Amino acid sequence: MSRSSSRVAPDPAQQQQPPGAGAGAGSTLPAPELRPEPRAAPNGEREPEEGPEQESEAAPLRKGRPGAGSEGDAEEGPAPWSRPAASRSRASGSGSAASGAPGLGSRRLSETSRAATRGPSSMRDSESAAQRSEPPARARCRTDCLEAPLTRAFRRLGWQVGSHPWIFLLAPIVLTAVLGTGLVYLPTDEEEDLEENYTPMGSPAKAERRFVQGHFATNDSYRFSASRKSTEVNFASILVVSHTDSLLEPDIFSEVSKLDRAVQTLFVALEDGTQVHYEDVCAKYRDGCVPPNPLLAAWQRDESLDLHTITFPVLNLSRQPIHLTGLVGGTVLGETRGNSQLLLEAKAMRLQYFLKTELEVDNESSKTWLNHFLNRFSDMEKVLALRKIQVVYFTSLSRQLEFEATSMTVIPLFHLAYLLIILFAIISCYRCDCVRNKMCAAAFGVVSVALAVVSGFGLMLYFGVPFVIIVANSPFLILGVGVDDMFIMISAWQKTSLMDNIRQRLSSVYSKVAVSITITSITNILAFYTGIMTSFRSVQYFCIYTGTTLLFCYFYNITCFGAFLALDGKREVVCLRWLKKPETPDQKCSSLKKACCLPFSALPDELGTGTHPMNLFFRDYFGPFLTSTESKFFVVLIYILYIISSIYGCFQVQEGLDLRNLASDDSYIIPYFNIDEQYFSNYGPRVMVVVTENIKYWDKDIRQKLEQCISDFEYNDYVDKNLTEFWLQTYVQYMEEKKQDLNDKNTFVNGIPNFLNEFPNFIYDINISSSHGIVSSRAFIQTLGVASAAHKKIMLHQLRSIAEKCEIPLMVYNQAFIYFDQYAAILENTVRNVIVASLAMFVVSLLLIPHPLCSLWVTFAIASVIVGVTGFMAFWNVDLDSISMINLVICIGFSFDFSAHISYAFICSSKPSVNQKSIEALYLLGYPVLQSAISTVIGVCVLSVAKAYIFRTFFKIMFLVMVFGAAHGLIFIPVFLTFFGKFV
Repeated sequence: MSRSSSRVAPDPAQQQQPPGAGAGAGSTLPAPELRPEPRAAPNGEREPEEGPEQESEAAPLRKGRPGAGSEGDAEEGPAPWSRPAASRSRASGSGSAASGAPGLGSRRLSETSRAATRGPSSMRDSESAAQRSEPPARARCRTDCLEAPLTRAFRRLGWQVGSHPWIFLLAPIVLTAVLGTGLVYLPTDEEEDLEENYTPMGSPAKAERRFVQGHFATNDSYRFSASRKSTEVNFASILVVSHTDSLLEPDIFSEVSKLDRAVQTLFVALEDGTQVHYEDVCAKYRDGCVPPNPLLAAWQRDESLDLHTITFPVLNLSRQPIHLTGLVGGTVLGETRGNSQLLLEAKAMRLQYFLKTELEVDNESSKTWLNHFLNRFSDMEKVLALRKIQVVYFTSLSRQLEFEATSMTVIPLFHLAYLLIILFAIISCYRCDCVRNKMCAAAFGVVSVALAVVSGFGLMLYFGVPFVIIVANSPFLILGVGVDDMFIMISAWQKTSLMDNIRQRLSSVYSKVAVSITITSITNILAFYTGIMTSFRSVQYFCIYTGTTLLFCYFYNITCFGAFLALDGKREVVCLRWLKKPETPDQKCSSLKKACCLPFSALPDELGTGTHPMNLFFRDYFGPFLTSTESKFFVVLIYILYIISSIYGCFQVQEGLDLRNLASDDSYIIPYFNIDEQYFSNYGPRVMVVVTENIKYWDKDIRQKLEQCISDFEYNDYVDKNLTEFWLQTYVQYMEEKKQDLNDKNTFVNGIPNFLNEFPNFIYDINISSSHGIVSSRAFIQTLGVASAAHKKIMLHQLRSIAEKCEIPLMVYNQAFIYFDQYAAILENTVRNVIVASLAMFVVSLLLIPHPLCSLWVTFAIASVIVGVTGFMAFWNVDLDSISMINLVICIGFSFDFSAHISYAFICSSKPSVNQKSIEALYLLGYPVLQSAISTVIGVCVLSVAKAYIFRTFFKIMFLVMVFGAAHGLIFIPVFLTFFGKFV
C-alpha cells in the first residue's frame, strides 16, 4: 500500500505511545501523523516502557476539561518537526504550524492545518475526502535502518532529560568549567610561524632548502651575500621615492644619504646598560657593513660621480660588477652599453640594511635593533624633515608583528556579534503570550553556544593543537550556525501541549527533531573534518577547532538546552495556573494579569496555535508568483546569467596569499608593498641553479651538457639571459687566459683555489670535499616579469621542468619559492577537499534522503553554489588562498542544508501538480531557510568592518554562501523542480 493511501486516522490509543515504543517506524523522515480524535484523558496515558510513572504537572489545569485534545492534536497533522535528513532549518519561535513544521515527509500540511482550525470532525472529513480523491501514490524507496532506532533512542533521552533537568543542565556547565581551564594555554606572546602554517606541508621548496643548507655554507660576519642565503635573514628595508621625475640628482642623493646616516647611527640601550649599535649587528663584507645600496655607497665615496652615466641593470665601477636589479626602480633606459643600458631616470631606490642571523646571540641582538628601528623610524623621519623624497619602511619582523596585531582587532567585534545574535534570537522567539514566550530560552541557547566554544577551544588547547590567528574567525561562524538547533527545538516545543507533563513534551520534541539535528550536525562536522586533508596547517587547525566546537554545540543542545526547556516548561505551568486563578466572581484577570497578556488582555490559549505571517506569504504570494510562467522564464534567464558570470569569474580568481593581506589596512607595511609593486616589480628573485651531484666538470661533454642546460634557463621567457652568474663560465675563461688544460682532472681541480682568491664572490658557490671532489655547485639566474601570482606559478613550474629535463642533475631554489609553492598547491588542495566533501554529502544524502532525484538535486545545488561563490570571489577582490579555501569547504555543508529542505519537501508532497508541490515546499520551509541564512549572516556581519583582510574575506565568502545558498533553496530549486518534477 502506498504512503498516501495508507494514511488513516490512527487509533487514539496508538497516539499515546510512550517514548521508545514504535517511534520513527517510517522512512528517514517520519510520516505525517494525523490525530483527528481527541486524546485520552490523562489517566488513560500509557507510561514509557522503561520510564517511571508519569506525573502530570498540569493536572490542575485539566480539571473541568476532560479529554481535551492537545495543541499537537489540533495542529500537528504533518508530523511537525520532521525534516530531511542532514538538512538544517530554523523555525520561527512563534510556534506556527508551518515554521514549526518543516516536515519534509509531510503531504497534506495546508489541508490538514485548515481542517484542524475547524475542529476534529472537520479534520476527519477532510482526511476521508482526501483519501477518496487521491490516486494511489507510487511506492518510494525508503530506509529507516538508522532513523528508526535513533528516534527511539532520542525519545528515551528526552524522557530522561525531562525527568532530571538539573543534572543535564549542570553537568555540561561543570564540563565547560573544567575544559575552560585549557584557555590558559592560549598563546599570548608566542610568535606564530607564518611559513609553517600558511605554506604547504611537504612542498618541493622546503626539500630544496634542506639540500642547499646542507651543501652550501655562508658567513654573515665576513662575506655576506643575500642571494646566496637559503633562508630569509634579518633586515630593515627603506624605499625612497623622489617627488620629482628622477632621483638621479646630487641634491636628492644628499637627502637620501642623510637618511642613511641617521639609520646607521641608531642604537638601543639595554637594561644592563650595554648598547647595541648598527655596526655591532650589521652583516659584514670583509671589514665593513654591507652597503644598503651600492650605488649610494659609490656616490658617498665620491660625490663627483656623474649620476647620468650609470648603466642598468649592471653597473661596472670596478672589476666586480654591481647588480642594480631590485635596488633601483621606476627606471627609464637609454642607449645600450654592453649588456646594459644607460639609466636616464630612476624614480625609486631601495636601502637594504642586512643584519646578522646565523648565530643565536647575533640573531637576538639583530631583532632588538630592528624593534628599536620600528619604534624610532617615524620620529626620525620627522626630525630629518625630508622634503624631496617620500620614504616607506619594512623589516623582517614586520610581517609577523603586524599579523599578530590583527587578531586584537576582532575582540570587540566578537562581543558585538554575540549581542546581535542574542537580539536576533530574542526577537525570533518573542511571542505576545506570557506563558509561551521563549525569550529567556533563546538567550540561554546563545549562552549554550558560548559554552560550546569555551569547551571546544579548551579541549583542543589541552591537546596542544596550535591556535593560529584564522581560528579567531571560528567563534563568529559557530555563533551563527550553533543557534540553528536551538531555534528548531524551541519551535518544536511550541508545538507541544501545555496539557502534557514535561517528560511527555520533551520526549515528543526529541523524537521529532533530535534525529535531524544529529544528521545536520554530522554533515557540518564532516564537512569541516575533510579540511584536515589539506596540506596547509592553518586550514587543518581551523577545521579541527571548528568541527570539535560544533560537536560540543550539538551535545549541549540535546542535554543542557533541553534541560533548560524542561525547566522553562515548569515555568509555563506555574504561570498558566496563576493566570487561570480567579480574581473576582466573574473570573476577570487583574490589571497585572492583563498587562502580562498584552496586547490581547486575555488568557493565553494552551490549545491553539497560529500560522506565522511569513509562511502565509510564501504560500499565498511568493510561491504562486514564482511558479507563474513569466517568473519561471525570468528565473531561468537569471540562472543562466548567474552561471555564466560565475564560470567567467572562476578563471579570473588569483591564487595564493598576498603577504600584504596578513596585516591590517592601516599598517605601515601596506604602502611599502604598494610602492615595491609599483616600481620594483619588473625583476623577480635571483634563483639558484644547483648541480646536486658530483659530476666530472673537467669532462668536456659534461661541461657542454651543463652549459646547454644553463642556456635553456637563459632563454626562458621569465629569465634575463644577460644577468646569469655562473662560476664555471668565469672559471673556463680564467683557465683559458692562463692557457691551462681544462680537460685534465688535476689541472682543473688544482686551479680552483687560485681562481677563488681572485674571484672571492664564488667562494660559497662550490662545495669541495676533503678528497678535492666537487660535491655540488651552483649558478644564479635573474627572473623577470613575475609580478602576478599567475606568472610566479608558471615561472616556478617552467624552471623546475627545465631542471628535470636536463641530463645533468639540477635543482632550482630561492627562499621565495617557499611561498610560491602555495600557488600550485592551493588549487589542488581546494579541488580535492571540495570533491571529497561533496562525495561525502552525496553518500549521506543517498543513505538518509533515499530518493535518488533528491540526492541529485542536492549534488547539483552544491556544485552550483561552489561555482558561484568561487566566481564571485574574483569580482569582490578575494583571492583563492588558505583562508578562502576554508570557506569553500564550509560552503558545501550549507549548500547541502538549503537544497535538501526544498527538494525533499517537493518530492514528498502529494499535490497533483508540480507548481502546487513547489508552493507547498516553500510554504513549509521557505521561512526557516530564510531564517537560517539571516542568522548566519548576522553572526559574521561584524567582520565586514574588520581592518584585516583575513577577517573581511571570511565575511565576504560567508555572505556569498548564504545568499547563493538561500537563492538556490528559495528560487532556483523550486523552479527547476517544476520542470523535472513530473519524473518523480
